[in-house]
Amino acid sequence: MFKELMYINSRPLPFEFYTASDLWTDEHIAKQMLNYHLHPDIDAASRNAAFIAESSEWIIDHFGLAESKKVADFGCGPGLYTTAFAKAGADVTGIDFSSNSLAYANEVAQNSKLEINYVNTNYLDYSTNDRFDLITMIMCDFCALNPEQRQTMLRKFYALLKPDGSILLDVYSLNAFSMVSEKRVFEPNLMDGFWAKEHYYGFLNTFKYEQEKVMLDKYIIIQPSLTRIIYNWLQYFSPADLEAEIATAGFSGVELRGNVAGSKYQNESNEFAVIIRK
Repeated sequence: MFKELMYINSRPLPFEFYTASDLWTDEHIAKQMLNYHLHPDIDAASRNAAFIAESSEWIIDHFGLAESKKVADFGCGPGLYTTAFAKAGADVTGIDFSSNSLAYANEVAQNSKLEINYVNTNYLDYSTNDRFDLITMIMCDFCALNPEQRQTMLRKFYALLKPDGSILLDVYSLNAFSMVSEKRVFEPNLMDGFWAKEHYYGFLNTFKYEQEKVMLDKYIIIQPSLTRIIYNWLQYFSPADLEAEIATAGFSGVELRGNVAGSKYQNESNEFAVIIRK
């Protein structure tokens, strides 16, 4: 038992393990995530409904999406942004590896008589001959990727972007990093049954990596016949560090915003957005 507890509480190296797909491809967990996506009042898998409406309106106006612009939304989930973009008149592609979320998104598109191209794949592996006027990655998805994956995505964005196109993404700030702390939690059916239908025991270890500005939520879920480990990593950024990463992929223009609703950047904010251009 002592060895098991030592393992449960062990601290991995930053981004040593990557299990993000488990959050979206396990049937039970995917349904829980979809419920979080669609909850109108909380910022969980998606932002709250009021913010999504506000930010969609700003994005549509700022990037001229009503002019039949080609848009790709990476990590589109159940299509909360892609639906709004398509209703405005954009030619929209949504990429996500949750088949459950995309089934919902496709149903909404069909009911609304919208033609949206949904692609069920890990966006790290996505490829196409299409070129886009706007690429979005919203809800700080960029922060869940390790440094190599972030470079893969930025190079992919560069290749997929039209010469005069733009990228819009948001990240968590160092101010947010300063406000989080390490913790350990053990509960039967941790998170009210989120992780499995049957009874289980859940361990959560939150680790903080000061030098790398990374946080990890390490979940160990122990079921009668199965033990699973989920690593939920988050990278936190200063504007200078993010701009340096972007520059290594060949981009030359970066504009800071407070969020993806276009607000003014503020140092004390817990997140910020960037508009990137070639």
